[in-house]
Amino acid sequence: MRIALTVALIAIALCGCSLLQPRPAPPEAQRPAFTIFYTAWVKPDEKIATVKIRLSENPEWVNWMRFYIDPARHSGLLSSGQLSMQGNEALWTPPDEDAWLQYDVQLESQRSNGRYDGYITADWALFRADDLVPPVRTDFKDGTQSKAKLEINVPQSWSVVTRYPQYTSGRFKVDDDDRLIDRPTGWLLMGEIGTRRETIGGTKVTVSAPVDQGIKRMDMIAFLRWTLPTMQELFPEFPERLLIVSADDPMWRGALSAPNSLYLHADRPMISGNGTSTMIHELVHVAMSASSGPKADWIVEGLAEYYSLEVLHHSGTLSTERYEAAHRALAEWGAEAESLDVDRSHGPITAKAVGRLRAIDAEIRERSGGERSLDDVVRGLATMDGDITREAFDALVESVLL
Repeated sequence: MRIALTVALIAIALCGCSLLQPRPAPPEAQRPAFTIFYTAWVKPDEKIATVKIRLSENPEWVNWMRFYIDPARHSGLLSSGQLSMQGNEALWTPPDEDAWLQYDVQLESQRSNGRYDGYITADWALFRADDLVPPVRTDFKDGTQSKAKLEINVPQSWSVVTRYPQYTSGRFKVDDDDRLIDRPTGWLLMGEIGTRRETIGGTKVTVSAPVDQGIKRMDMIAFLRWTLPTMQELFPEFPERLLIVSADDPMWRGALSAPNSLYLHADRPMISGNGTSTMIHELVHVAMSASSGPKADWIVEGLAEYYSLEVLHHSGTLSTERYEAAHRALAEWGAEAESLDVDRSHGPITAKAVGRLRAIDAEIRERSGGERSLDDVVRGLATMDGDITREAFDALVESVLL
Protein backbone atom coordinates (compact mmCIF):
# COMPACT_ATOMS: atom_id res chain seq x y z
CA MET A 1 0.00 0.00 0.00
CA ARG A 2 1.36 3.40 -0.89
CA ILE A 3 2.06 5.85 1.88
CA ALA A 4 -0.34 8.79 1.80
CA LEU A 5 1.63 11.98 1.24
CA THR A 6 0.22 15.31 2.35
CA VAL A 7 -0.14 17.74 -0.53
CA ALA A 8 0.63 21.27 0.64
CA LEU A 9 1.77 22.76 -2.63
CA ILE A 10 -1.72 23.83 -3.73
CA ALA A 11 -2.17 25.99 -0.67
CA ILE A 12 1.31 27.39 -1.10
CA ALA A 13 0.65 28.32 -4.73
CA LEU A 14 -2.64 30.00 -3.85
CA CYS A 15 -1.09 32.18 -1.18
CA GLY A 16 1.95 32.93 -3.29
CA CYS A 17 4.33 31.92 -0.55
CA SER A 18 6.56 28.97 0.30
CA LEU A 19 6.98 26.83 3.35
CA LEU A 20 10.55 26.26 2.28
CA GLN A 21 12.60 29.35 2.92
CA PRO A 22 16.18 28.92 1.65
CA ARG A 23 18.96 30.47 3.68
CA PRO A 24 19.78 33.92 2.28
CA ALA A 25 22.94 34.19 0.24
CA PRO A 26 25.73 36.31 1.71
CA PRO A 27 25.63 39.94 0.51
CA GLU A 28 27.80 40.68 -2.49
CA ALA A 29 29.44 43.67 -0.84
CA GLN A 30 31.10 43.19 2.54
CA ARG A 31 29.32 45.16 5.26
CA PRO A 32 31.44 47.51 7.40
CA ALA A 33 32.10 45.89 10.76
CA PHE A 34 32.61 46.54 14.44
CA THR A 35 34.79 44.13 16.39
CA ILE A 36 33.84 41.98 19.38
CA PHE A 37 36.62 40.45 21.46
CA TYR A 38 35.54 37.55 23.67
CA THR A 39 38.16 36.74 26.32
CA ALA A 40 37.75 33.88 28.80
CA TRP A 41 39.96 33.05 31.78
CA VAL A 42 39.28 29.40 32.70
CA LYS A 43 39.81 28.70 36.42
CA PRO A 44 39.83 24.94 37.12
CA ASP A 45 40.06 25.34 40.91
CA GLU A 46 36.84 27.36 40.99
CA LYS A 47 35.18 25.51 38.07
CA ILE A 48 34.33 28.84 36.50
CA ALA A 49 35.44 31.12 33.71
CA THR A 50 35.64 34.87 33.90
CA VAL A 51 34.47 36.25 30.57
CA LYS A 52 35.04 39.74 29.23
CA ILE A 53 33.27 41.05 26.13
CA ARG A 54 34.97 44.09 24.63
CA LEU A 55 33.87 46.22 21.67
CA SER A 56 36.53 47.81 19.50
CA GLU A 57 36.60 49.35 16.03
CA ASN A 58 33.42 51.41 15.84
CA PRO A 59 31.81 50.47 19.19
CA GLU A 60 29.55 53.49 18.77
CA TRP A 61 27.65 51.52 16.13
CA VAL A 62 26.25 49.24 18.87
CA ASN A 63 23.20 50.77 20.56
CA TRP A 64 22.57 48.00 23.07
CA MET A 65 23.10 44.30 23.78
CA ARG A 66 20.54 42.24 25.72
CA PHE A 67 21.91 39.06 27.35
CA TYR A 68 19.72 36.24 28.66
CA ILE A 69 21.21 35.42 32.05
CA ASP A 70 20.91 32.14 33.98
CA PRO A 71 21.08 33.15 37.66
CA ALA A 72 22.33 29.66 38.56
CA ARG A 73 25.35 30.04 36.26
CA HIS A 74 26.12 33.74 35.71
CA SER A 75 27.24 36.14 38.41
CA GLY A 76 29.36 39.21 39.11
CA LEU A 77 28.24 41.31 36.15
CA LEU A 78 30.30 44.46 35.66
CA SER A 79 30.54 46.86 32.75
CA SER A 80 31.42 50.25 31.41
CA GLY A 81 28.48 52.27 30.15
CA GLN A 82 25.02 51.47 31.50
CA LEU A 83 23.91 48.04 32.75
CA SER A 84 20.45 47.21 34.04
CA MET A 85 18.75 43.95 35.00
CA GLN A 86 15.22 43.24 33.82
CA GLY A 87 14.29 39.87 35.31
CA ASN A 88 16.79 37.40 33.85
CA GLU A 89 17.86 39.82 31.11
CA ALA A 90 20.90 42.07 31.34
CA LEU A 91 20.57 45.17 29.14
CA TRP A 92 23.92 46.74 28.35
CA THR A 93 24.25 50.13 26.70
CA PRO A 94 27.94 50.40 25.83
CA PRO A 95 29.81 53.72 25.78
CA ASP A 96 31.42 55.00 22.59
CA GLU A 97 34.89 54.27 24.01
CA ASP A 98 36.33 51.60 26.30
CA ALA A 99 33.22 49.43 25.96
CA TRP A 100 33.33 46.20 27.97
CA LEU A 101 31.13 43.79 29.92
CA GLN A 102 32.45 41.15 32.35
CA TYR A 103 30.94 38.29 34.36
CA ASP A 104 31.68 34.86 35.85
CA VAL A 105 30.07 31.67 34.51
CA GLN A 106 29.83 28.22 36.10
CA LEU A 107 31.21 25.73 33.58
CA GLU A 108 29.79 22.47 34.89
CA SER A 109 26.37 21.35 33.68
CA GLN A 110 24.74 18.26 35.19
CA ARG A 111 21.86 16.42 33.55
CA SER A 112 18.93 14.84 35.39
CA ASN A 113 20.60 11.40 35.39
CA GLY A 114 23.64 12.75 37.23
CA ARG A 115 25.93 12.76 34.18
CA TYR A 116 27.54 15.92 32.86
CA ASP A 117 27.49 17.68 29.49
CA GLY A 118 29.91 20.26 30.83
CA TYR A 119 32.71 19.27 33.20
CA ILE A 120 36.00 20.66 34.49
CA THR A 121 38.82 18.99 36.41
CA ALA A 122 42.36 19.92 37.39
CA ASP A 123 43.54 18.31 34.12
CA TRP A 124 40.89 19.08 31.50
CA ALA A 125 37.62 20.83 30.74
CA LEU A 126 34.91 19.97 28.23
CA PHE A 127 31.88 22.16 27.56
CA ARG A 128 30.13 24.16 24.85
CA ALA A 129 31.36 27.57 23.75
CA ASP A 130 27.70 28.59 24.02
CA ASP A 131 28.16 28.30 27.81
CA LEU A 132 30.77 31.07 27.81
CA VAL A 133 28.52 33.67 26.19
CA PRO A 134 24.77 33.62 26.94
CA PRO A 135 22.24 34.16 24.13
CA VAL A 136 22.20 37.80 23.08
CA ARG A 137 20.09 40.21 21.04
CA THR A 138 21.76 43.32 19.70
CA ASP A 139 20.63 46.61 18.20
CA PHE A 140 23.28 48.17 15.99
CA LYS A 141 23.70 50.55 13.07
CA ASP A 142 21.91 49.49 9.87
CA GLY A 143 24.16 48.05 7.18
CA THR A 144 26.88 46.88 9.56
CA GLN A 145 27.89 43.56 11.09
CA SER A 146 30.30 42.17 13.66
CA LYS A 147 33.74 40.66 13.40
CA ALA A 148 34.55 38.49 16.39
CA LYS A 149 37.58 36.86 17.97
CA LEU A 150 37.79 34.46 20.92
CA GLU A 151 40.72 34.20 23.31
CA ILE A 152 40.82 31.44 25.93
CA ASN A 153 43.36 31.70 28.75
CA VAL A 154 44.11 28.39 30.47
CA PRO A 155 46.78 26.97 32.82
CA GLN A 156 50.24 26.95 31.28
CA SER A 157 50.40 23.19 30.54
CA TRP A 158 46.97 23.12 28.84
CA SER A 159 46.04 23.17 25.16
CA VAL A 160 42.75 24.30 23.61
CA VAL A 161 40.79 22.96 20.62
CA THR A 162 37.72 24.60 19.09
CA ARG A 163 35.83 24.35 15.81
CA TYR A 164 37.28 27.68 14.70
CA PRO A 165 40.42 28.56 12.72
CA GLN A 166 43.21 29.98 14.87
CA TYR A 167 45.30 33.06 14.27
CA THR A 168 49.06 33.06 14.92
CA SER A 169 48.28 35.18 18.00
CA GLY A 170 46.44 32.19 19.50
CA ARG A 171 43.03 33.81 19.18
CA PHE A 172 40.25 32.05 17.29
CA LYS A 173 38.28 33.57 14.42
CA VAL A 174 34.57 33.39 15.26
CA ASP A 175 32.67 33.66 11.99
CA ASP A 176 29.12 32.55 11.22
CA ASP A 177 27.82 33.50 7.78
CA ASP A 178 24.22 33.05 8.95
CA ARG A 179 24.52 35.70 11.67
CA LEU A 180 25.27 39.42 11.74
CA ILE A 181 26.40 39.08 15.38
CA ASP A 182 29.01 36.35 15.81
CA ARG A 183 28.81 34.45 19.11
CA PRO A 184 31.03 31.44 20.00
CA THR A 185 29.23 28.11 19.63
CA GLY A 186 30.16 24.44 19.37
CA TRP A 187 32.13 22.12 21.62
CA LEU A 188 35.35 23.16 23.38
CA LEU A 189 38.01 20.90 24.88
CA MET A 190 41.05 22.08 26.79
CA GLY A 191 43.63 20.70 29.16
CA GLU A 192 46.20 17.95 28.90
CA ILE A 193 44.76 16.51 25.72
CA GLY A 194 45.73 14.42 22.72
CA THR A 195 44.65 15.60 19.27
CA ARG A 196 44.73 14.12 15.76
CA ARG A 197 43.99 16.08 12.60
CA GLU A 198 43.19 14.95 9.07
CA THR A 199 41.72 16.52 5.94
CA ILE A 200 39.01 14.27 4.48
CA GLY A 201 37.48 15.47 1.25
CA GLY A 202 36.85 19.16 1.78
CA THR A 203 36.65 18.91 5.59
CA LYS A 204 39.40 19.59 8.10
CA VAL A 205 38.73 17.05 10.85
CA THR A 206 40.02 17.34 14.43
CA VAL A 207 39.58 14.52 16.96
CA SER A 208 40.59 15.34 20.53
CA ALA A 209 40.27 13.83 24.01
CA PRO A 210 41.97 14.01 27.40
CA VAL A 211 45.12 11.91 27.64
CA ASP A 212 45.25 8.57 29.50
CA GLN A 213 41.56 7.75 28.96
CA GLY A 214 42.10 5.03 26.36
CA ILE A 215 40.24 6.91 23.64
CA LYS A 216 41.15 5.66 20.17
CA ARG A 217 41.56 8.87 18.19
CA MET A 218 43.17 7.22 15.16
CA ASP A 219 40.36 4.64 14.99
CA MET A 220 37.92 7.54 14.73
CA ILE A 221 39.99 9.16 11.99
CA ALA A 222 40.12 5.86 10.07
CA PHE A 223 36.35 5.39 10.47
CA LEU A 224 35.74 8.90 9.16
CA ARG A 225 38.07 8.36 6.19
CA TRP A 226 35.83 5.45 5.26
CA THR A 227 32.43 7.07 5.84
CA LEU A 228 32.74 10.86 5.61
CA PRO A 229 33.07 10.97 1.78
CA THR A 230 29.61 9.37 1.53
CA MET A 231 28.28 11.93 4.00
CA GLN A 232 29.81 14.76 1.97
CA GLU A 233 28.20 13.40 -1.21
CA LEU A 234 24.82 13.34 0.51
CA PHE A 235 25.32 16.85 1.97
CA PRO A 236 27.32 18.95 -0.53
CA GLU A 237 27.46 21.82 2.00
CA PHE A 238 28.95 19.68 4.76
CA PRO A 239 31.06 21.91 7.08
CA GLU A 240 34.61 22.71 6.06
CA ARG A 241 35.73 22.15 9.65
CA LEU A 242 34.62 19.40 12.04
CA LEU A 243 35.62 18.92 15.68
CA ILE A 244 34.96 15.65 17.51
CA VAL A 245 35.66 15.57 21.25
CA SER A 246 35.43 12.62 23.61
CA ALA A 247 35.87 11.91 27.31
CA ASP A 248 35.12 9.23 29.89
CA ASP A 249 32.95 9.34 33.02
CA PRO A 250 31.39 11.34 34.57
CA MET A 251 30.47 12.82 31.18
CA TRP A 252 27.09 11.89 29.72
CA ARG A 253 27.13 8.36 28.23
CA GLY A 254 25.93 9.24 24.79
CA ALA A 255 26.62 11.76 22.05
CA LEU A 256 25.60 15.36 21.48
CA SER A 257 25.95 17.48 18.36
CA ALA A 258 26.61 21.21 18.16
CA PRO A 259 27.52 23.54 15.30
CA ASN A 260 30.37 21.92 13.29
CA SER A 261 31.21 19.68 16.24
CA LEU A 262 30.07 16.74 18.30
CA TYR A 263 30.77 15.06 21.62
CA LEU A 264 30.99 11.26 21.88
CA HIS A 265 31.42 9.42 25.19
CA ALA A 266 34.51 7.22 25.43
CA ASP A 267 32.47 4.01 25.75
CA ARG A 268 30.34 4.56 22.65
CA PRO A 269 31.30 2.25 19.75
CA MET A 270 31.60 3.71 16.28
CA ILE A 271 29.20 0.98 15.10
CA SER A 272 26.76 -0.61 17.54
CA GLY A 273 25.84 -4.28 17.60
CA ASN A 274 22.56 -3.52 15.82
CA GLY A 275 24.43 -1.95 12.89
CA THR A 276 23.65 1.71 13.63
CA SER A 277 26.25 4.36 14.44
CA THR A 278 25.90 7.02 17.10
CA MET A 279 28.73 8.99 15.49
CA ILE A 280 27.11 9.02 12.03
CA HIS A 281 23.72 9.82 13.62
CA GLU A 282 25.22 12.93 15.21
CA LEU A 283 27.11 13.82 12.02
CA VAL A 284 23.76 13.97 10.21
CA HIS A 285 22.62 16.47 12.84
CA VAL A 286 25.81 18.47 12.25
CA ALA A 287 25.25 18.39 8.46
CA MET A 288 21.59 19.43 8.68
CA SER A 289 21.96 21.87 11.57
CA ALA A 290 18.21 21.49 12.03
CA SER A 291 15.74 21.83 14.86
CA SER A 292 12.20 20.52 14.84
CA GLY A 293 8.88 22.27 15.02
CA PRO A 294 5.87 20.97 17.00
CA LYS A 295 5.32 17.21 16.62
CA ALA A 296 8.10 17.01 14.01
CA ASP A 297 10.98 15.75 16.15
CA TRP A 298 10.48 12.27 14.67
CA ILE A 299 11.52 13.68 11.28
CA VAL A 300 14.80 15.16 12.56
CA GLU A 301 15.72 12.17 14.74
CA GLY A 302 14.38 9.63 12.26
CA LEU A 303 16.46 11.09 9.42
CA ALA A 304 19.60 10.98 11.58
CA GLU A 305 19.04 7.32 12.41
CA TYR A 306 17.94 6.39 8.89
CA TYR A 307 21.04 7.94 7.34
CA SER A 308 23.34 6.42 9.93
CA LEU A 309 22.43 3.14 8.21
CA GLU A 310 22.43 4.55 4.67
CA VAL A 311 25.91 6.04 5.02
CA LEU A 312 27.33 2.84 6.49
CA HIS A 313 25.73 0.77 3.73
CA HIS A 314 26.60 2.99 0.77
CA SER A 315 30.19 3.43 1.97
CA GLY A 316 30.63 -0.33 2.08
CA THR A 317 31.14 -0.27 5.84
CA LEU A 318 28.00 -2.36 6.41
CA SER A 319 27.07 -5.33 4.24
CA THR A 320 23.63 -5.55 2.64
CA GLU A 321 22.76 -8.49 4.91
CA ARG A 322 23.60 -6.56 8.08
CA TYR A 323 21.89 -3.45 6.69
CA GLU A 324 18.63 -5.36 6.16
CA ALA A 325 18.96 -7.04 9.56
CA ALA A 326 19.34 -3.61 11.18
CA HIS A 327 16.13 -2.42 9.51
CA ARG A 328 14.26 -5.52 10.67
CA ALA A 329 15.43 -4.93 14.25
CA LEU A 330 14.36 -1.29 14.12
CA ALA A 331 10.96 -2.26 12.69
CA GLU A 332 10.42 -4.70 15.55
CA TRP A 333 11.42 -2.06 18.11
CA GLY A 334 9.33 0.59 16.41
CA ALA A 335 6.22 -1.57 16.74
CA GLU A 336 6.24 -0.63 20.45
CA ALA A 337 5.47 3.02 19.56
CA GLU A 338 1.82 3.92 19.06
CA SER A 339 2.36 7.25 17.33
CA LEU A 340 5.00 9.56 15.89
CA ASP A 341 3.12 12.68 17.00
CA VAL A 342 5.14 13.40 20.12
CA ASP A 343 7.13 16.39 21.31
CA ARG A 344 10.42 14.48 21.59
CA SER A 345 11.42 11.40 19.61
CA HIS A 346 13.45 8.66 21.27
CA GLY A 347 13.91 4.89 21.35
CA PRO A 348 11.01 3.05 19.71
CA ILE A 349 9.54 6.28 18.29
CA THR A 350 12.74 7.01 16.37
CA ALA A 351 12.88 3.38 15.27
CA LYS A 352 9.31 3.65 13.96
CA ALA A 353 10.26 6.87 12.18
CA VAL A 354 13.05 5.05 10.33
CA GLY A 355 10.47 2.62 8.91
CA ARG A 356 8.21 5.48 7.84
CA LEU A 357 11.07 7.27 6.11
CA ARG A 358 12.20 4.11 4.35
CA ALA A 359 8.66 3.64 3.00
CA ILE A 360 8.61 7.26 1.78
CA ASP A 361 11.95 6.70 0.06
CA ALA A 362 10.58 3.59 -1.66
CA GLU A 363 7.53 5.48 -2.90
CA ILE A 364 9.61 8.38 -4.22
CA ARG A 365 11.85 5.96 -6.11
CA GLU A 366 8.88 4.10 -7.55
CA ARG A 367 6.93 7.18 -8.66
CA SER A 368 10.00 8.90 -10.11
CA GLY A 369 11.23 5.84 -11.97
CA GLY A 370 14.32 5.70 -9.75
CA GLU A 371 15.40 9.25 -10.62
CA ARG A 372 14.64 10.71 -7.16
CA SER A 373 14.89 9.51 -3.57
CA LEU A 374 14.68 10.66 0.02
CA ASP A 375 18.22 12.00 -0.50
CA ASP A 376 16.72 14.88 -2.51
CA VAL A 377 14.35 15.66 0.34
CA VAL A 378 17.03 15.68 3.01
CA ARG A 379 19.26 17.94 0.91
CA GLY A 380 16.38 20.39 0.65
CA LEU A 381 15.77 20.26 4.39
CA ALA A 382 19.46 20.92 5.04
CA THR A 383 19.25 24.25 3.20
CA MET A 384 16.10 25.46 4.96
CA ASP A 385 16.03 28.27 7.47
CA GLY A 386 14.12 27.79 10.70
CA ASP A 387 12.56 24.72 12.28
CA ILE A 388 11.63 21.64 10.26
CA THR A 389 7.87 21.20 10.36
CA ARG A 390 5.62 18.38 9.19
CA GLU A 391 4.07 20.73 6.62
CA ALA A 392 7.45 21.71 5.18
CA PHE A 393 8.57 18.09 5.06
CA ASP A 394 5.40 16.94 3.27
CA ALA A 395 5.61 19.82 0.80
CA LEU A 396 9.22 19.03 -0.02
CA VAL A 397 8.44 15.34 -0.50
CA GLU A 398 5.65 16.26 -2.89
CA SER A 399 7.84 18.73 -4.78
CA VAL A 400 10.44 16.01 -5.31
CA LEU A 401 7.73 13.89 -6.94
CA LEU A 402 6.64 16.61 -9.40
